[in-house]
Amino acid sequence: MSRIAICMASGCEEIEGLTVVDVLRRAGMDIDMIAVSDEPLVTGSHGISFVTDKMIAEVNWADYDGIVLPGGIPGTPNLGASSEVTDALRLFAQEGKLLAAICAAPSVLGEQGLLQGKKATSYPGFAENMPGAVYVEDDVVWDGNVITSRGLGTAIPFALTIVEYYSDHETAVALGRKFMYEFC
Repeated sequence: MSRIAICMASGCEEIEGLTVVDVLRRAGMDIDMIAVSDEPLVTGSHGISFVTDKMIAEVNWADYDGIVLPGGIPGTPNLGASSEVTDALRLFAQEGKLLAAICAAPSVLGEQGLLQGKKATSYPGFAENMPGAVYVEDDVVWDGNVITSRGLGTAIPFALTIVEYYSDHETAVALGRKFMYEFC
């Protein structure tokens, strides 16, 4: 079974992070919410606080098969400022592991040079922070080991695409139907 790290920085967009956590856990996937700080409590961009599973100093990146970055401001800049996160992203890219980011967070991938020649999307206005990407405006874009999405309104299809990445389309469709979402 695949194990996924979901990096939660102070100021993240709560819906983008917690929707992914919820959907992947419903799919039976092994995930850890990782606090990009030295304490497990993270407060999102709208004042919602939640407790993560681990702090970044406790993480052995070799234990994970993919990494997910929720967006939000100032969450996205906080992710990009974390050398632990950016080092992990480059390592995962080298190893062909999943890199998934939503809203403003694809800009972190872009700023690390990890979107060269890849189709990708983001929240409007962040395309200029994604050098080398083939920018498209689809809700969710999957190109090889990279999945990107536009924002909180696309969090469910983003999460279901991650499920599909690790299983198959039918599994993602069936899961979506369980919570009244038609995944195409």
